[in-house]
Amino acid sequence: MQPDNHPLRALFAQLGLPSEPAAIDQFLDAHAPLTSGTDLPDAPFWSLSQATFLREALLQDSDWAEPVDRLNLALRRQSRPA
Repeated sequence: MQPDNHPLRALFAQLGLPSEPAAIDQFLDAHAPLTSGTDLPDAPFWSLSQATFLREALLQDSDWAEPVDRLNLALRRQSRPA
């Protein structure tokens, strides 16, 4: 795996989503928790291009894989600390 060169805000920008900290928090609050049987790229809130990017990042173990993993973990938490 490549070293983590991309913070979570860069992943959000890459996905075409607002990448300010408050917008990321709002996204996580709106979409978490992701059910245990759903792979991150298969979540219903992604567009086809977003899902493809996430899937390829993980399959290719690209330098985006680590921030994608962090996003996956953040979306699976039942509640986030305030």
